Amino acid sequence: MALSGGVDSSVAALLLKQAGYEVLGLHMHLWDSSHSEHQVGEAKSICSTLNIPFHIVDLHKEFEHHVVDYFCQEYQEGWTPNPCVACNQYIKFGFLLDKALSLGADYLATGHYAKIEHSKNGYHLLKGADASKDQSYFLYTLSQEKLRYILFPLGEYTKAEVKQKAVGSGLIPDRGLPVTAKPSQDICFIYQKNYHAFLHQRFTDIVGDIVDTQGKLLGHHQGIAHYTIGQRHGLGLASSKPLYVIKIEPGLNRIVLGEEKELYSQKITSRKLSWVAGEPPPEPITITAKIRYKSRAAEAILFPKGDSADICFSQPQRAVTPGQAIVFYKSDEVLGGGTIENAEGKN
Repeated sequence: MALSGGVDSSVAALLLKQAGYEVLGLHMHLWDSSHSEHQVGEAKSICSTLNIPFHIVDLHKEFEHHVVDYFCQEYQEGWTPNPCVACNQYIKFGFLLDKALSLGADYLATGHYAKIEHSKNGYHLLKGADASKDQSYFLYTLSQEKLRYILFPLGEYTKAEVKQKAVGSGLIPDRGLPVTAKPSQDICFIYQKNYHAFLHQRFTDIVGDIVDTQGKLLGHHQGIAHYTIGQRHGLGLASSKPLYVIKIEPGLNRIVLGEEKELYSQKITSRKLSWVAGEPPPEPITITAKIRYKSRAAEAILFPKGDSADICFSQPQRAVTPGQAIVFYKSDEVLGGGTIENAEGKN
């Protein structure tokens, strides 16, 4: 059981024990900080409470390379990365899964809110029962080979039910906290809650131009890494009408601003594709797709094109962001996904 020390993974471990599994708690050491030391203590305490073995897996070098370096490089190149997707692909269900299997485990379990089903056609990755907590978006890189060794004990539970189980079993004290509290959106390795400062420590920003869609100079930026598609505030410009970042041009080191209406796109090209079934649909297919974790899945037609795919939405999508993940669904099943490369206004 991958144990972070938090409520979700702790209850997942409890559920596995209650189901009769022999459970070993694995805690990943990913980042040096006082917060990570606190997490180790919490995970160790949970293992003591559940009377299961505790093991620390040192993956900080792998995490630095596959998640932190990727995070910084993408921003430096004008893209907006998704470190959680990278962490799941390379760290949790890469190095940690390999470690679990090398220890003789039959499965690696995590506290993700998602489901796995098996049929004669193979393994299927599904949304979690709690729509507000579903994390299948971050898991689209899971393959058939990996899904056979993975368990998601929380897939059928809501966050409220999980917290109630944690309190009822003594895993956490009952302080009367609301179970619907807004989850943290912080990046786990940036504890100062300021990714601009974090990036500034990693590379030197290069000043460039801010222009409108006609190329007219509006001002100057302090580095393209500090901007993202759809951004309105913090541009350092005075304007008679609201302006938004509608394009980042790393080759020219410039930021392009436009009006709200220019933020909408209907056609997306995606690269670095991953298919849960192992291969793409043989022909164009009607799907729903999410362009970011908290966006609503929207109807689209998926056109697989070898190493890339075109996704044409029925309705324009706002602030489509290169570098972010786009994930494809058929009803509640995850078909796969990829990285957004570019977007166009109309189909």
